Amino acid sequence: MSILFTLIPLSLLLVVFAGWAFFWAVDRGQFDDLDSPAWEILSDNATDKEPEE
Repeated sequence: MSILFTLIPLSLLLVVFAGWAFFWAVDRGQFDDLDSPAWEILSDNATDKEPEE
C-alpha cells in the first residue's frame, strides 16, 4: 500500500512532463511539415557531393 504513495505522484509528474513536452514541440513547429523531409531523401540534386573514390 505504501508503494502507491510513491507511484501515483510519480506517474502524475510523468504525465505533466509529457504534456509539457508535447505542447512545447507543437509551439516550436515540430509537427508543421511531416511529409517533405521524407521526400527529400529521394531527390537527386546535382549539389549533393559524390563519394570520392
